[in-house]
Amino acid sequence: MLPFFFLSKQLPDALIPTIPGPEMPLACLTDFRALAQERLPKSTWDFIEGGADDSFTRDDNIAAFKRIRLRPRYLKNVVNVDTRTTIQGEEITAPICISPTGFHCLVWPDGEMSTARAAQAAGVCYITSTFATCALEDIAATAPRGLRWFQLYVHPDRQLSKQLVQRVESLGFKALVITVDVPKLGNRRHDIRNQLDLKLNLLLKDFYWLKERTSMPYFQMSPIDSSICWNDLSWLQSITRLPIILKGILTKEDAELAVKHNIHGIIVSNHGGRQLDDVLASIDALAEVVAAVKGKMEVYLDGGIRTGNDVLKALALGAKCVFLGRPILWGLAYKGEDGVKELLNIIKNEFHTSMALTGCQSVAEISQDMIQFSRL
Repeated sequence: MLPFFFLSKQLPDALIPTIPGPEMPLACLTDFRALAQERLPKSTWDFIEGGADDSFTRDDNIAAFKRIRLRPRYLKNVVNVDTRTTIQGEEITAPICISPTGFHCLVWPDGEMSTARAAQAAGVCYITSTFATCALEDIAATAPRGLRWFQLYVHPDRQLSKQLVQRVESLGFKALVITVDVPKLGNRRHDIRNQLDLKLNLLLKDFYWLKERTSMPYFQMSPIDSSICWNDLSWLQSITRLPIILKGILTKEDAELAVKHNIHGIIVSNHGGRQLDDVLASIDALAEVVAAVKGKMEVYLDGGIRTGNDVLKALALGAKCVFLGRPILWGLAYKGEDGVKELLNIIKNEFHTSMALTGCQSVAEISQDMIQFSRL
């Protein structure tokens, strides 16, 4: 199956990324950010990097990690440091996975297929977005051994959502991630100023496929159901055998409701600061959610992860693993599959170093007594 659109024909020139040439070695994730910004059109870059309203939460996601200090323990044998862990019973090489982000073809021609191959090579989980710009069959086929979850925005037409859930289950996706923090799109000022309207340039392949292959523009489909509530989760559970993860939980009250409704996991997230501004940074909300679930489900985190130290801090506060959003798009814009692999390798190596320098042989040894919050 071919991707549902061709960049060169259906996207304006202003949205088509330039293809990079050889560069000097990159040393950290922010190096990829600088290169991606150079190579992407301004409107595309603003779409990826923009936050809601004043972008306070977007920036605080990163700043909040710097308010946490490490408490290393020395004279411990760290000859053999093992970064492996499991999520939902599946082993990954490190607790560093890929968040769902849409429209990967905006930054690299074969989009999500490159991302999926990089995740498979790295041995980490990739959450594919409802707004993927490659066919799910192609994503599954290009990385058949990769661990994939699927992120779902529930459609007002529940039959469409049911068909899509059954489709991803048949393709070997291992979990269903329901994004809960988008009953309405956040106020993203950069996109308003740029008059960026992806609705006029992109067709959603997955819902198009379900509508008997008739052209179905995104803006005609109103794909996000604003009415979905806690009681609807039982319907989702009735149509799939996949574990259900809720993405976007920030409070103990909602975490307790997730336990009550037999959810399998939570991703503590504020949507990269793209939805409701002035909410807690993800890392600042993590401990509250972890305490509320009382070990009854796995808790993950996305938002603001930029270094191996950040990963260790999140795990010390109770996250089972972290997910990367924008940095993956930076790597993809830099060099496609190879760029994402390089970026993942860098942060995995940083995390290995962080573990060794704090005295941890295994992920299980990372604990809350290894961190303290700064008074600054």
